Amino acid sequence: MQLKSILNRIQIHHGFVFGSIRLVEKPTRLLLEIEIRPRKGSRPLCSVCGNAGPGYDTLQVRRFEFVPLWGIAVFFLYAMRRVDCPRCGIKVERVPWAEGKNHLTTTYAWFLAKWARRLSWKETADVFQTKWDNVFRSVKMAVAWGLANRNLDNITAIGIDEICWKKKGSKFLTLVYQIDNGCKRLLFVGKDRTKKTLLSFFEEFGPKRSSLLRFVCTDMWKPYLLVVADKAGQALNILDRFHIMSHMNKAIDKVRTTEAKSLKAKGKQAVLTGSRWCLLKRPENCTENQAAKLRELVAINLKTVRAYLLKEDFQRFWGYKSAWWATKFLDEWCKRTMRSRIKPMKKIARMLRSHRSLILNYFRAKEQIALGAVEGLNNKAKVTTKKAYGFKSFEVIKLALYHTLGNLPEPVATHRFCG
Repeated sequence: MQLKSILNRIQIHHGFVFGSIRLVEKPTRLLLEIEIRPRKGSRPLCSVCGNAGPGYDTLQVRRFEFVPLWGIAVFFLYAMRRVDCPRCGIKVERVPWAEGKNHLTTTYAWFLAKWARRLSWKETADVFQTKWDNVFRSVKMAVAWGLANRNLDNITAIGIDEICWKKKGSKFLTLVYQIDNGCKRLLFVGKDRTKKTLLSFFEEFGPKRSSLLRFVCTDMWKPYLLVVADKAGQALNILDRFHIMSHMNKAIDKVRTTEAKSLKAKGKQAVLTGSRWCLLKRPENCTENQAAKLRELVAINLKTVRAYLLKEDFQRFWGYKSAWWATKFLDEWCKRTMRSRIKPMKKIARMLRSHRSLILNYFRAKEQIALGAVEGLNNKAKVTTKKAYGFKSFEVIKLALYHTLGNLPEPVATHRFCG
């Protein structure tokens, strides 16, 4: 089968035909140059209104990069015509294989965008011997098309969280996910973690869709809670389990640090040295050495150990099926913790009491939505930001997150390249 026949099978351009094909050897790489000609009798289309018009003149040959073949760079060569459009005046014609002044074919742009979801943008550029800017523009095109064509109907559950993506300035991003059992995806990326940021999501989402929400999963950040109560008051607001346990871990770490300094000041044995991760991890996730250290610590009556035991005892709370029994356990745990005389843990108990009703919503939504999805998607978002070292612009990191986690639709193509 000739190469021209393959192109006619996978890359159909109505009104145009493939001409001569030649292999060109450059000092650094091989090139495959494929000429394209307008079909005899066809009229050029105006790039503004899309209507056919009489030809005005022909410009110099332009090169459009196509998907590499066997590691050989492929270029379409075409002399653009200008059309004398009755409505728009003299304009350069519209061609089906590229948009505007882009020198990449649309097919190649989608090809690069798909690979950029798997690799970093720099790696994608290196593998296909193209420029980083070409990969960036391809991702931008894919995200713009996907956002314009995505379906936001029938969303009943969302999760709201934030991640830190850089060390200085506006370092937080507010992320909103769909967490329905059948669909988990990123819906919104906002700069900072403020009330105004989350309000912009609900404005974009619209009051009609907001009124259909049944579940909203958040952390205990007060601005988030206020906005959710105002914009989606009918939804069940559930506090994320991960964030509650994260607060407990921070409290234990604070107790451990304070007690370690106190033991050192008194000249006592530094038993808490190297104990941080064995106290913060679940026992089943500890390494052999961490498990041995944990057994050693549990045998000693320290505040840190008592705080650790309170945290591990609280893990039973998530196993309850009945909200009534969970309420009874929560009240009892808070009462014991308030008597423990461990200030950071007492602070946690007061926090749990003040958010008691929202915490108990966990049991009302447990079987209906994927409550662990928010943290899972957050981990993927953090991986994306790690791959995006050097991205200093909010707009660029926003593109990267939508591209990776947005589950955005793609246009139907005559051929799907493996990737």
